[in-house]
Amino acid sequence: MLKKTLIALSATSLMAASAIAQAAEVVNVYSYRQPFLVEPLFADFTKDTGIKVNVVFAKKGLSERLEREGKLSPADLVLTTDISRLMNLVEKDLSQPVKSQSINKDIPVQYRDPDGEWFALTKRVRNIYSTKRTGKPESITYDDLADPKYKGKICTRSGKNAYNVGLVASYVAHNGEKATREWLEGFKENLARRPQGNDRAQVKAIKEGVCDLSIGNSYYYGAMMANDEQRPWAESVYINFPDQKGNGSHVNVSGMVLTKYAPNKDNAVKLMEFLAGDKAQATYAEVNMEYPVNPEVPVSKIVASWGEFKSDDLPVYKLAENYATAQKLLDEVRFDL
Repeated sequence: MLKKTLIALSATSLMAASAIAQAAEVVNVYSYRQPFLVEPLFADFTKDTGIKVNVVFAKKGLSERLEREGKLSPADLVLTTDISRLMNLVEKDLSQPVKSQSINKDIPVQYRDPDGEWFALTKRVRNIYSTKRTGKPESITYDDLADPKYKGKICTRSGKNAYNVGLVASYVAHNGEKATREWLEGFKENLARRPQGNDRAQVKAIKEGVCDLSIGNSYYYGAMMANDEQRPWAESVYINFPDQKGNGSHVNVSGMVLTKYAPNKDNAVKLMEFLAGDKAQATYAEVNMEYPVNPEVPVSKIVASWGEFKSDDLPVYKLAENYATAQKLLDEVRFDL
């Protein structure tokens, strides 16, 4: 009887241990990135490792959710866009550092936090679009946005949008607060209308003759070309890479953060290493027409057709350092009003 009891207990213990082991082979992700972009990556990761990826998708509120959940949060990893959101997680003490030779090899130093709290995954350029009603500019700069020759000829979305705040933050980093305020004042004077809409709406406005120039992220150009309704908008403009004789075109990023209380930390780090690697970086480049941060991975064919360019080598964390100043200056010049 005792022997049978011991055998039963042993079998129960093994089953429990097996269940625990199986339960551990997961990684839980909170994502601002859209399902069409990341789900193929997660499927490849699971195929390669056997680790299941559970995902919560959201457009906002993930940092607040992590704060509410605290130590009981199931989240291991956060995927997000824009350096401001990455830094927000760090500043709220919702992240933890990662030390990985693999990640550091794949992601250049200017695209990761010096302390390993966040890592960029893709780059997006802040381009200047110009009308085809006139010839393609031989060169164009962000300074040109404040040139009086473009008075009443520029369209943009809200200055408070994260993409525009990032651009202003880079201008602060390069030129200082006083020069940035003067630039913003000139930029505002050149607007054809009050800031409104999204990046694509500005290109549509060029097509309709409302303005001659707009600013927008690079991948939107590809997205418009792939959309039957929006293709005529894209075909009405040139996509220009600013500051090629100066600092280079402004670059912002999407990226990843390991959560502070990640219950599946080892699996999360494996996923982070996978996302920084060649296979995932190539998928990012092809599906969303973004630029890989991994320098060994080529861009997609359509992105390559836009031409090579020099990107600003300003470390991305410098954008975060100047973000509050950029927001303050946009308020002071009443850019959106």
